[in-house]
Amino acid sequence: MSTLFDMTHLSASGVDFIDEPKLFALLKRKPDEGRFRDAVAKAKEKTPLNLDETAELLNADKPEQTEEVFEVARQLKRDVYGNRIVLFAPLYIGNLCMNNCVYCGFRASNKDAVRRTLSKDEITREVQNMLMKGHKRTIIVFGEHAKYPPEMIADTVRHIYSVNWNGHSMRRINVNAAPLDHAGYRTVAEAGIGTYQVFQETYHHETYSQMHPSYTRKGNYLWRLDSPARALESGQEDVGLGVLFGLADWRFETLALVAHSIHLMSHHGVGPHTLSFPRIQTASGVDIEAVNKNDVNDRDFLRLVATLRLAVPYTGLIMTAREPAHIRKEGLGFGVSQIDAGARVEIGGYTEIGDAQTQVISREQFELSDIRPLDDVILQLLEDGFVPSFCTACYRLGRTGEIFMEYAIPGFIQDMCTPNALTTLQEYIVDFASPETRAAGEKTIRRELDNIPAGERKLEILDRLERIRNTKERDLYF
Repeated sequence: MSTLFDMTHLSASGVDFIDEPKLFALLKRKPDEGRFRDAVAKAKEKTPLNLDETAELLNADKPEQTEEVFEVARQLKRDVYGNRIVLFAPLYIGNLCMNNCVYCGFRASNKDAVRRTLSKDEITREVQNMLMKGHKRTIIVFGEHAKYPPEMIADTVRHIYSVNWNGHSMRRINVNAAPLDHAGYRTVAEAGIGTYQVFQETYHHETYSQMHPSYTRKGNYLWRLDSPARALESGQEDVGLGVLFGLADWRFETLALVAHSIHLMSHHGVGPHTLSFPRIQTASGVDIEAVNKNDVNDRDFLRLVATLRLAVPYTGLIMTAREPAHIRKEGLGFGVSQIDAGARVEIGGYTEIGDAQTQVISREQFELSDIRPLDDVILQLLEDGFVPSFCTACYRLGRTGEIFMEYAIPGFIQDMCTPNALTTLQEYIVDFASPETRAAGEKTIRRELDNIPAGERKLEILDRLERIRNTKERDLYF
């Protein structure tokens, strides 16, 4: 495993840029209607907000101001991402862990956790079971342990890409694993991954120390904070950031996430590809009351989602199945662009548990709230007017990192994303959907086609949809 505490392995921008006194001062500032109006106006122009402007949105808690932030978030979601929702599913490879995070079921001191690392044969069966359901995108998850070095992660990625079921295979593999040094990130990037995701968990220094004992690998705040920068410097084009909400004040954590995004943009010319914001959930052996000291209620949770959409308009927002279905449904309108569906977080869950509406807490990192099968989630999205998408075209055609931002910022991405969403939806409804979902999917495709102007691109889309319906051709993307 790469050395984790040697400061010589920090990136060129390896400094602690989370200025707590400044962030708290901004959050304590008296709200100002003029500053609020300026921040909203800037957000409407799809221009990323600075910390002062983001703080103004977080401080403005009048009902009418909150509703205005919600409405602008809805508009930005429509303008930047359209009505498509990207779907993925996590695949847990191993839960060995050398850390002792107070809130996590994988922590080393949890004697109730069933420790396991999937073999290649077991991974093959897991992936095949995912493919049978229609999954095309996954994020593989590892505990932080010396038995999961970069070489093992990269080998796992290559193996998953090689798995085939009836002509279907995984088209994008993201990674959630330990922070690495530059050499480690290069090793993993060369395997062809999508996004490398590392949660800071909490940006609040004192809380971070309380939650992550210093004798563990995760106890080094700066090493973890610098992780996305090292990844970008090592050839990894897309990185994902995240906070576990409930550990510290939600407004501070939201502002710190934006600060991290600004830092990456200013030093590397590209911000995070995704932001994640799960709330703490029950986990094996965890005293939830002791760790969830800053519980985020549903209203504030939706406020933070909407605020992030205004502050970082071109960054993907991920709302995981930790959240109940009704909150995910509402959050989709406020700017969420990716969700997991049909997710299992047990080691071996897709093979050994499948779509059963039960969970095995001793084999999980945390409990999920939305454990509906993939087809059920897709049907709900279709009925709510969204276009479920399994698109992986940008990643596979090199439209990542700075190049993605060049496409996304002017809004040109919709010209490619909508067609790709429709072709991947067509694949799903032909190959995997229940009759009810297939009917809803065909109706959605007809509706979306009516909104596409006549011309060469529309003819190309129609041709590809027809080929998917009537032939074995698949993976037709723009």
